Amino acid sequence: MSALALSVLLSLVSAVAYAGGAILQERVAATTPEQRYAPLRRGTWWTAVALNGLGALLHVVALAYGPLSLVQPLGALTIVFALPMAALFVRRRAGATAWRGAIMATVGLAGLLSLTSASGAQSLDSAERVVLALATGGGVLALMVVAHAVHRHPVVRSVLLACAAGAAFGIASVFTKTVAVDWEEGVAFGRQLPSLGVIAVLAAAGVLISQASYRGAGLAAPLSTVTVVNPVVAAAVGLTLFGETFRYGTMGTVLALGCGVVAAGGLILLTTERIARETSTAPEAGAAEAGRLPSARVAPSAAVTSPGFQGAPGSQGSLKPSAPALPAPTPPVPAPAPVEPRFRPEAALPAVPSQLVPPVTAPTHHLVSHRRPKRRERIGS
Repeated sequence: MSALALSVLLSLVSAVAYAGGAILQERVAATTPEQRYAPLRRGTWWTAVALNGLGALLHVVALAYGPLSLVQPLGALTIVFALPMAALFVRRRAGATAWRGAIMATVGLAGLLSLTSASGAQSLDSAERVVLALATGGGVLALMVVAHAVHRHPVVRSVLLACAAGAAFGIASVFTKTVAVDWEEGVAFGRQLPSLGVIAVLAAAGVLISQASYRGAGLAAPLSTVTVVNPVVAAAVGLTLFGETFRYGTMGTVLALGCGVVAAGGLILLTTERIARETSTAPEAGAAEAGRLPSARVAPSAAVTSPGFQGAPGSQGSLKPSAPALPAPTPPVPAPAPVEPRFRPEAALPAVPSQLVPPVTAPTHHLVSHRRPKRRERIGS
């Protein structure tokens, strides 16, 4: 296998590792929303961290075997690999709009990176390193503050956090290149410790912030933002501090700007697609919540006194007609002979006022003397 073919293979495997790590991070963020930055007790999160580390290692090895103009654009395929992998492994399918946004972001980023011309091995002096580290830290903190201020809009908050994570990763790559150049020039290890500390802090901050960016925004928008912002920030530093330029002169610069617009349009399309999806699902969730509420309440004091009639609360003798309940469907049976009903619910009985009944007492017996009148008998005349 040639060096160029090995570089392409390592770049593709690196993109797959990055995509797998992003999918696991999004799943962890969806299942543990209370832990925004560091779900240290989740083994899945540590697996995602290991996949991201593997992707970074393979990317560095691919750069050792192949040119930067080929390896960097292939790294943008992470977005394209992540969507079908999410649909295959976690049943998270992306819509047509998400696919269009992801492809636009990938094509724009690949074109921008392919037009960037790498310069010779250069390093940064101590003052430039301090200024760059402080500016990066201030920018990342500012994006995090703004993201927390717009917490009512989860997609916007996630995109801002993804921008902060991408900036941290991009500047970490710049310091990594600086340390590599110093190592080749034989600089003492003690003088490289501050740069190594900056790399460790920025890499850890990028991992934690990117984990928080997946909460409430799905997979495509945060992953695309991190994937685009990371190399763009590194390329901007290379253009300003390392003397890098675009290929083909003015025409290359114009094409690079066009590619940047295409990539930004893809990110905007992904963001608006996610916002539209949340807006459409919010009324459905509200309707489902309203459907679980009882539509009417029955007074506990109401009681049924007889079939078809309902007694009013607190009354004993009044009857009130109510709608008869419909019987449950039963299998057909032979109809009996018509019988005149003894009692018809529709015939309302008049209200009979309650009457007081005198107390029942024991009957009084009066002794009545019955005297038979005395009759005088005449003896003889």
